[in-house]
Amino acid sequence: MNEATFTFRVDEVLKSEFTTAAKSSDRNAAQVLRGFMRDYVRQHQEAAEHDAWFRRQVQIGIDAANAGDLISTEEVEAEAAAWREATRQRLAHS
Repeated sequence: MNEATFTFRVDEVLKSEFTTAAKSSDRNAAQVLRGFMRDYVRQHQEAAEHDAWFRRQVQIGIDAANAGDLISTEEVEAEAAAWREATRQRLAHS
């Protein structure tokens, strides 16, 4: 693994409290910070992947609408009413 040094300034009180908290978990501050960095990178990647997926889904919907592949309000309402009724019946028999 190639290693690099990451240097930044932080308030002395925060550094002391952070070091103490890390030690209470039997870890040093660098180990905890590396974990935070890995989590941040993972969350950023997941958010970027979700954003790309969402944009693809929106484009699929736009393309379908532009091609005239639409469902009328009446059809949607009828399906929803049927779903609600089926749910009521299942709940009544449980």
